[in-house]
Amino acid sequence: MTWLQRLWPKRLAGQMIALLLLALVLAQVITVMIFADERRFAILAVDRSQMLGRAASVARLLENAPPSLHEQILATAGERRMRYWLSKDSAVGEQEEDHDETVPAWLAERWSGRFDRPVRLILGDDDDRTDGWWRGDDGEDDGSRRRRRPHGHAPTVLLSMQLHDGAWLNMESRLPPPAFPWKLPALTWLGIMGLVISIVVIVMVRRITRPMAALATAAERAGRGEAIEPLPEVGPLDVRQTTSAFNRMHGRLQRFIRDRTQMLAAMSHDLRTPITTLRLRAEFIEDEEIKQKILETLEEMQRMAEATLAFVREEAAVEPTRKVDLTALVQSVADDLIDLGWNVQVEDSGRVDCTCRPAALKRALRNLLENAIRYGERAKVSLATAPSAFSIVIDDDGPGIPEEQIERMFQPFVRLDESRSVEGGGIGLGLAIARSIIRNHGGDITLSNREAGGLRATITLPRGR
Repeated sequence: MTWLQRLWPKRLAGQMIALLLLALVLAQVITVMIFADERRFAILAVDRSQMLGRAASVARLLENAPPSLHEQILATAGERRMRYWLSKDSAVGEQEEDHDETVPAWLAERWSGRFDRPVRLILGDDDDRTDGWWRGDDGEDDGSRRRRRPHGHAPTVLLSMQLHDGAWLNMESRLPPPAFPWKLPALTWLGIMGLVISIVVIVMVRRITRPMAALATAAERAGRGEAIEPLPEVGPLDVRQTTSAFNRMHGRLQRFIRDRTQMLAAMSHDLRTPITTLRLRAEFIEDEEIKQKILETLEEMQRMAEATLAFVREEAAVEPTRKVDLTALVQSVADDLIDLGWNVQVEDSGRVDCTCRPAALKRALRNLLENAIRYGERAKVSLATAPSAFSIVIDDDGPGIPEEQIERMFQPFVRLDESRSVEGGGIGLGLAIARSIIRNHGGDITLSNREAGGLRATITLPRGR
């Protein structure tokens, strides 16, 4: 079945054409077999009638001719597939004959109603005949069993008719084998029907698959965060309904994201006023230690609000996608950090073309590299390609993260060491922003602890259609 699965078409058009052609061939084979069998029986009936009529004519001629001419008449009446001879006994035994009541009646009609002599007839195969006599499978007479002729074998008729003087006229005739039904006209007709069906199916399937292919491309682009226009609703009713449902779903998702972004932006903006008010009121606190702690807390809240507002603005910005060299993009981010004196190494992977939003992807890479350098002192970046995706791997030499805490680190405002200062460890939005950006590209970010020590961050980006 493995080779059959490899040969079976993968696309809808190919599968429909293959199924229809298989159904056509199967129907034609069954039809030809049925008609060929009916034709064979019809030809046998006609041939048997002709042989019976010819035997009756020979019998009448023998009865009206002198005995001296009998041998000449028998020789003249015979031919390559038919022979006649006279004998005292019937060549067909009483137990062997096929009891067909239509034969005596048909001969009586040809004999003008005066045919009352015995006629014995059997029909079988050449393979069952020995010296003109019909034998059983074991070589003994087996007249009680009628054997059916296998398809393709030439049938043989053995007939014995008694004359008025008591002698028996025997006739043995071998009918021509049935012709092979799959001749050029049948094959030509089958080919024409297959070609017509293929053309019709191709036109029909293309009418279906074009909007479906456009729908698949739009769904993938939407999954990667790209801006798409509503798809035209064309094609059959089912396809139009599917396209319409996709357009409505995409519109609702865009409205939901837009409303959520606006709500977060409004909240972050509105927090500035109470934070500023609290900062002013803290200035009137006489206890310097308490005042300083309150001001530090307010400063952290201010930074969190500003970071959230920047994150929301980044989400709201619609950056067009374009094809870039992924290796060059990673190297440019690393060069910026190297200029700041940070230890970043990038393996040369050659040119890797990737369709993305470059500014957003740079921000995600920068956040991951900054985390790697802060907690692991250095960052090593490598790229890998697969048939369906790109991978960017960032390794550091830090202490790693406990396995049960890895997923939690992607939540906003979560830091592994809560005692770290804001200046040293950030506010906990870097990984959340990076994952959001990568997932908007249709990819994902995973964290794992290295066996040699340190943390590994893996970015996976789809290649796209």
